[in-house]
Amino acid sequence: MNYRYVCKVLGMLIALISASMIFALLWSLAEGENDMARAFVWSMTAGLLIGAGLYFFGRKSEQDFYRREGLAVVSLGWILGAAVGALPFWFCREFNSSGGFVDAYFESMSGFTTTGSTVITVIEAMPKGLLFWRSFIQWLGGMGIVVLFVAVLPAIGVHAKHLYKVEVPGIKKEGATPRIKDTAGLLWKIYLLFTVAEALLLKLGGMTWFDSLNHTFTTLATGGFSTRTSSIGHYQSLYIEVVIIIFMIMVGINFTLYISVLRGRFRDLTRDAELGAYLFIMLIATLLIAISLLYSQVHVSFGTALRESAFQTVSIMTTTGYCTADFNRWTPFARVALVALMFVGGCAGSTGGSMKVIRLLVVAKAAMLQVQKFFMPRMVKQVRIADAAIPADTIQAVTAFVLLFIGTWAAGTLFMAGLGLDPVTAATSVIATLGNIGPGLGGVGAVEHFGWLPVPGKIFLTLCMVLGRLELYTVLVMFVPAFWRK
Repeated sequence: MNYRYVCKVLGMLIALISASMIFALLWSLAEGENDMARAFVWSMTAGLLIGAGLYFFGRKSEQDFYRREGLAVVSLGWILGAAVGALPFWFCREFNSSGGFVDAYFESMSGFTTTGSTVITVIEAMPKGLLFWRSFIQWLGGMGIVVLFVAVLPAIGVHAKHLYKVEVPGIKKEGATPRIKDTAGLLWKIYLLFTVAEALLLKLGGMTWFDSLNHTFTTLATGGFSTRTSSIGHYQSLYIEVVIIIFMIMVGINFTLYISVLRGRFRDLTRDAELGAYLFIMLIATLLIAISLLYSQVHVSFGTALRESAFQTVSIMTTTGYCTADFNRWTPFARVALVALMFVGGCAGSTGGSMKVIRLLVVAKAAMLQVQKFFMPRMVKQVRIADAAIPADTIQAVTAFVLLFIGTWAAGTLFMAGLGLDPVTAATSVIATLGNIGPGLGGVGAVEHFGWLPVPGKIFLTLCMVLGRLELYTVLVMFVPAFWRK
């Protein structure tokens, strides 16, 4: 392990995060929030000093940088980056609570990992500069702060591929362009284009510039932080809901497909089996939940039931976590269906979290093949996705990931239940954070928050957030002693 070079890269990454606080600082100054502005100045200063210290320590290191160093930078980058990002929350007088730095770190990690779970009781009571920072770090985390780092800092050079391949979620790790840095830059250009488009559309729908920017940041990141305690339900606007639904669906799709479209390869859309499964699951879940709400008389009209079902289905499946209704009060079928969608997530290479559609598609096809082989043992057949044969080692890796994900959720549920939480709250608090979704059910439902949880529970759920965002292995290898040996 090249410790010094890892420290050098981490130093640059932390300096980049610290420098990005300038946007929230300017917003605080524009709003006349002098105390909050001072908090950002202190935070920026502390972050830049930490980054400079790490860079100075590793400045004369050898340039050896391989997969092991890439794993260390990505894992430690998110952990340290969230710590620096927590400083404005910690220094903010209005945010300060009995949880202290634990609450600040929870909120920051929830932002960077695009989880959207919050410890804040009344969001409108927070300074606007802090709310802007809270949304902005979700926007940074959506495409990945490490992917941003690769895109804007050419000094990383040939080592960029090790960071990109570790950071980008899902089982599709190929770059869309020959150079990884070019891929990262192109992905961020598409991300910026979506940002401008959604911000303008939300402003046309009646939002203020502040609200439209904040909700654009957190929609595109599938993060779900809102400037309103009642989330998108505050606006009671069909237009706003439709705009957000469209963009949530768009960012739940593999971003490399957009690169294909830009190059005129439109047939890639129709050939992508994951995209088809993603849209199919979303459509069926929306219709079934709407029917459940209608026939249980939760809603008197199919239009209202369909509207709320569509928004919550898309929001939960894409792991955004916005709310327009208190789904804690919905039918048992609707609630269980939403929890099931929490395990699905978006497509590989999207800003969505959880297990990803492609993995579940591979596991489902492998399971069906085994059923066929049970009564036709001599059958020679491979698992195929869109006419492409899936290698046996890929199936094994995907199956192992799914089992590890479910096992982590089950163990986490037992841990949270051991802290005194009821079964529903314990189970959904873990999947809500491990899947980077935001709200769960019970005590952490749509109209609730995570601030009341015991400190050990918040620390554990913070770990779940980064585990989910980095897809388990990247973080778990940190606990293997052999990983750190030379």
